[in-house]
Order: sequence, then structure tokens, then C-alpha cells
Amino acid sequence: MGDKTLETEDIPRSVINEDEPINKSLTMLPWDRFSNWIHCACVVTFDLELGQAMELIYPGHIKLTDKEKMNICYLSFPDSNSGCMGDTQFHFRIRQCPGRKPLVRAHSQYNRDCPVTLQLDDAHYYGFVYFRQTKDRSIRRGYFQKSVVLITKLPFIALFNQVISIIAPEYFDNGEPSLEAACHDIDQWPLPVPGDTLNLPIMGSVIQHSIPAHSILPSIHEVDIYSSFLSILPHVQLLWELVLIGEPIVVMASSPTITCNTVQALVNMIAPLKFCSDFRPYFTIHDSEFREYTTKTQAPPPVILGVTNPFFAKTLQHWPHIIRIGEMGPLGSSPKLANKVKKAAALKTLDSNPGVYTRYKSFLTKDKAILKRLMKGSQLKRPVEAQNAILRRHLLELTHSFMIPLERYITSLMPLQRNISPHKGPPKLRPFETEKFIETLEQSGPQLTSGIKGDWEALYRRFFRSPNFEGWYYQRQKEVNQKLQLLHLEALSNANLSEWIADKEEVQIIDLILKIKDKLNFATHNHGLVGKESVSRLQKQLEDIVSTLPDDLQSVIKT
Repeated sequence: MGDKTLETEDIPRSVINEDEPINKSLTMLPWDRFSNWIHCACVVTFDLELGQAMELIYPGHIKLTDKEKMNICYLSFPDSNSGCMGDTQFHFRIRQCPGRKPLVRAHSQYNRDCPVTLQLDDAHYYGFVYFRQTKDRSIRRGYFQKSVVLITKLPFIALFNQVISIIAPEYFDNGEPSLEAACHDIDQWPLPVPGDTLNLPIMGSVIQHSIPAHSILPSIHEVDIYSSFLSILPHVQLLWELVLIGEPIVVMASSPTITCNTVQALVNMIAPLKFCSDFRPYFTIHDSEFREYTTKTQAPPPVILGVTNPFFAKTLQHWPHIIRIGEMGPLGSSPKLANKVKKAAALKTLDSNPGVYTRYKSFLTKDKAILKRLMKGSQLKRPVEAQNAILRRHLLELTHSFMIPLERYITSLMPLQRNISPHKGPPKLRPFETEKFIETLEQSGPQLTSGIKGDWEALYRRFFRSPNFEGWYYQRQKEVNQKLQLLHLEALSNANLSEWIADKEEVQIIDLILKIKDKLNFATHNHGLVGKESVSRLQKQLEDIVSTLPDDLQSVIKT
């Protein structure tokens, strides 16, 4: 699969400490700002001999492996059965090949400051596609078929859908120079800093948004959950449970636009809890993980796939949970709802009726009030944005009710602040014990904040076996232990260490010096969390203690 790149200078990347804070005043190299937002832009065309082929990668110094190119090419066109004439937009997600460079510095800092649901994943790329197919008698095949694709690690679905909708039509009208101009515009964008309101110039337009707050866009990372689930609204709570406990789910639809919106809506259902399994908004039989994800020799993996090829109706019929989405009706129209859950084995073809095919029995009773409210809103022609906000609020409250007891239990595992001693190592979070947590539910379970009845205990037990629990617990451990490190640093900076070392052996004093240096190193890597006064006091303590040592030892310590 050949590819051509625009001629551009191969810019060497500087060697930097990824954990150091970014100094915005430093001179940026060409394409540094671009790489903070986008890895590269690609043009994929249809070649009669090669099939889908990479025509262009920009900037030209960007390297993609053959496997990455192959995946991008196959995922950048809808399946031939989709019959997508005209312009089609969708997005996909692929694995980054091992051995690539780690996160750029701006991404490391972004990940520290953004909500966990918006953290970028170093192991995957998103691809945002604008595909055009038109009849063209001058082409032997009779059709013009080409896609413009933005490859990025940032999960800003709404933002990049808007960006590609501006860039691609210009490229189709004016060719490579317009793509080059768009990339140079992006190379002027400021850092993606959470909390900042950013003005992003692109081809004569300016997109304004904040990360992660609401902006001119509904949100840079959200999709319209209400419209995505329109035909299966009665099953939203069941789907919330399936996503929460990390069950394998396949979404079948006729176009990649529908599958990618639905898969992204599923992943976003459990926010602010981060979905920690793999998900593929658009997945094809050519994907490099096809065999891994469709094998029948073992249980399906805990992933969410979006597919359009009828072949998958047979290949994935052993999957326990299948969602069939029909064509989207006009916005504001009353949907034809699939009210009953159907047995998974009932789905034999991609043309089967829309609905949820599963043998799963919900742990919680269905909240019919939210469905009635949404149906009434549809009848009253309530704006889709309002319907979406209502459904999002409902799911947010449901997730909060589920997570509050877990957060309360985590807090109980923290050591008391008065037990943090400057003369001992920093304390750690005590282990999470499932049965002890379950014991807390009777007095302080979800029933305190949610009116939904059901077997919450059984739902928690399933959740504890999921990647979502592992990811949440790892993140909370990291955050709590970081907090304990900060408290320990504070205790050290306020202690009278000069008095403490008065009767100590030299080896104990050196051990204390190494401990203080370790704390100062921690402060450097977490500059936004540690107060400058505490660091200054600790630095002064270090200097005072080192000065008490013999000269020859001082010189060794200072090197």
C-alpha cells in the first residue's frame, strides 16, 4: 500500500522532561503546536489495483507504521453495502503500534489537569473521517471515492467532527494547498489546557471552546446520547448496567455514522466514571484485531464494537449483547420504540428489527418516569438539545448514586492526618475489602440518593470484576496516595528538623536528606499541587541540614 507525502522538512524533536511544567514563552519548533492537537492528516483514495490506499500524509515528517496505515485505510471508507452517496462523517479508534514515542509534554500535563473521562490514551488513536462518494464517468469505476482523515489522541468528538467538516470540503474543492493551509492554522493553536477558553482559527473561521466546560459546541467530547438511543430508549437503564460492568456489546447499523455515535454514547453513559475497556466506534473485517475480537474459542472480550457489514450478524451472533439500531428519523419526530428485550439468539441478520438482543436480566428495576418524560417531550416537540440534557442528567445522577458509597468507603480507608509523621514514611491507602464495603450498603447505599429499587449489592459484585472498577480503583489509589505525599511534604516542611538531627547518627541524617530530596523531586513533578511556601521551607531545611555535615560529605551530597 503506497503513499505519497507532501515535501516538508523533517523536524527533529527536542529531548525534554515530560513531567516538567510547560513554559509557554519557550520558542516552539514548527509543528509542535500542531502535534499538541493532531498527529497527522491523511487522504485515503480508492485504487483499482490496491483498493483503499493512502494518497497523502501531512505533515510529511510524520511516520505511520504499515499496520497503522492499513487500519486507517480500511476504516476510512464505509462498507460497500452501506451505499453512502454524497458526504459521510464518522470516526474510528485504532491501537497505536508498540514502540512509538511516549506522550508529548503537552499531553502529559493535559492528562494531569483534565477529568479522567477526558484523559487521552497513549495506546490508541482516533480517526475523524469525511468521506465523499459521487458519480464520475471520467473514472473507470464510475465513482469518485475519497476520504480526508484527522488522526489524533484527543477524545474531542464534537470538536474534531466540526474541524474535519470545515477542512475536507475545502480540500475536495482546492486540493493539497488547502490541507496544508489548514494544518498551518492548527500549528498556531494554543495548548489544550483544561479550564481555558480557547480561540481556534481554522480556514477563515474561529472555533471557540473550553476544556472541559460547555461552550459554543454542546461539548468538545460529547455526542448526542438522546438521538443515538432514540429507537431503544426503553432499554437505556439496562444498557447503563451493561456498560458499567464491562460486558461485551456489539452495535449493528447500516452506516458508520450511526455506529460511531451509538458506541460513543454508550461509553459516555457512565460519566463521570471512566470507561476502561476497549471500544471501536467503527469496526471492519479488515481490522487487525478482527480475529482477536471475533474468535469463538473463548468468551468475547469486554469491548464495545460498532459494525455495519452483514457478515458480522453471523460472526458475532455468539456475543451476549447485541444492539440493532435502525435509521435515524427526523429530529423531533416520535420514535418507533423497541420496547421488549429480545433473546440474543434471535438476531440472525443485520436486517433484523431494531432492538436490544440479550439474555441479561437487569439488577435494577426500570425507572419508567424518565421514559415518560422523554416521550412527552417528544410529543411536545421539545428541542433535541433539551431532551439530551434531560437524559444526560438522569444518567449522571444514576452514576453518582452508584459511586457515592464507593467514594465514601475510599475516604474511610485514608489514615488520619494527625497520624502523618515527618519522622516516618508517608502512609498509604488501606486495601479495599469487598465484603466490608458491602456491609456499608445497608446504612449508606445508593438508596440514600436514588429512588431506583433493585439488587444493588449484586450489581456492585459484578462491577468489582470489571475493568471499570480496576481503572477507577487504580486512579483513586493514585490520587489518594498523591494527597498523602502532599500532606507528608507539608509535615516535613513544618517540622523542626534541625532539632531532630541533633542526636542522630550520620547515616540517619543522610537518610533524611535523601527523603527530603525525594519530596522536592515530587514537588517539581506536581508543581500545580504543591504550595511554593512549603517547597521554599523544605529547601531551606535541606540546606540547613546539609551544612551540618563534614565538607567532604557535603560535596558528595550536592553533586
